[in-house]
Amino acid sequence: MAKDNRRKLGDVGEELAVKVLIESGLEIVERNWRGRSGELDVVAREFAPDYSHDGRERAWLVLIEVRTRRGDQYGTALQSITPRKQAKLRDVAMEYVEFTNWAGPWRIDAVGVQMDRSGRLLSIDHVRHAVMG
Repeated sequence: MAKDNRRKLGDVGEELAVKVLIESGLEIVERNWRGRSGELDVVAREFAPDYSHDGRERAWLVLIEVRTRRGDQYGTALQSITPRKQAKLRDVAMEYVEFTNWAGPWRIDAVGVQMDRSGRLLSIDHVRHAVMG
């Protein structure tokens, strides 16, 4: 697949992912943030319990990787988040947290957008805490 076609597919997937994230109550803070370590597709905020402290609802910083696949010949969208990609996401996430001086809880989520070979949407899966620090 040519680079332009991959980019277009990724852009379509990201738009679909953002729509689903907003519908599930996340507030989009920014998109395509680029740091020294790489890029974050979506940065959002969500109010949710923080069980590592007192269990009360707090604002979470949510750093989101969106993966889009047409067909599953090379694995599904979510399967494409390899251990190497997870390590890179942890690095970029830490860079963003430090850059913004975020002091609250944060996590890395993933959204897998799966399409068939003709580009018809099959599924969108939002996985919270997809990459552990």
